[in-house]
Amino acid sequence: MIKKRILTGDTPTGKLHIGHYLGTLENRVKLQHTFDTYIILANIHAYANYYQKSEKINEDVYNVFLDNLAVGIDPKIATIFLESGIPELYELYGIFLTMVKHSRVIRNPSVKEEILYKKLDPSVGFIVYPILQAADILGFNADLVPVGEDQLPVIEQTREIAKDFNQAFGETFVVPEAKVGRVARLVGTDGKLKMSKSGGNAILLSDDEKALRQKVMSIYTDPDRIHKTDAGKVEGNPVFIYHDAFNPNKVEVEDLKSRYKVGKVGDIEVKEKLFIALNDFLTPIRERRRYYEKRPEEAKEILIEGTKRARKVVVEVVERVREKTGINKLIK
Repeated sequence: MIKKRILTGDTPTGKLHIGHYLGTLENRVKLQHTFDTYIILANIHAYANYYQKSEKINEDVYNVFLDNLAVGIDPKIATIFLESGIPELYELYGIFLTMVKHSRVIRNPSVKEEILYKKLDPSVGFIVYPILQAADILGFNADLVPVGEDQLPVIEQTREIAKDFNQAFGETFVVPEAKVGRVARLVGTDGKLKMSKSGGNAILLSDDEKALRQKVMSIYTDPDRIHKTDAGKVEGNPVFIYHDAFNPNKVEVEDLKSRYKVGKVGDIEVKEKLFIALNDFLTPIRERRRYYEKRPEEAKEILIEGTKRARKVVVEVVERVREKTGINKLIK
């Protein structure tokens, strides 16, 4: 039986955090056993607005690559590859650029949100990044795309492109579906709506015990709770959001919540137990990361071979696109 295909991945802007895990990585690890899975290190995306920082981008790519392996992506069954190693994706990108209206591009909520959040004076490449992302996805004819909630408008635009192309040239592309993680968007340690490394409010998958403890003990809680004997608010409280997401001891979590609501437990105990739960979660991830850090040649070979395998898939898809559009008819 032919497996359905997944295309997912990351724009490398730094090491990944626990919000990335809940948003997409967890699904990748689970679904790699039942789907033909391709994980893109989207380094061309990273150049938008930062084209002069190639050394930093390469460093970020490698860290994201290691983070994917560390959380449990098995390179024997899933394919991790470098976006820039597949030039045929640029060909699809160029075709799709001619299909999408300017007015459609500039009203994409994902683009608007990112520009505001990062306070960008965006390059043209940044504004049209959803079209490159569509090329990444449709280049693999992916059935399913595990993404964070903030990328849902990009997947919707990808679906539009697939439908428009199919209508113009006949059935060519699968119209992909999005899959969001069990926690769509994880709040930051400072209580802000979105966890991000650039915002300084993230717990990294690669944080050691010392860094983890420091971050956990500084997590924003209920600002109206002055003393541990005061009744506290559980709903929307980052420390309890993290407990719900990462503490497998649900009896302990419910006990902490009930006592917190009536002022019978302090923030220190709640955070200490969260630290234990998160440290237990991160320990095997740190160990797998160290394994590959100590074996850079093995890691590099995984990426080289993965990119070769991935390119073969895209070449077949692009050849069908050429045939359907007749774009090279005059030189054949």
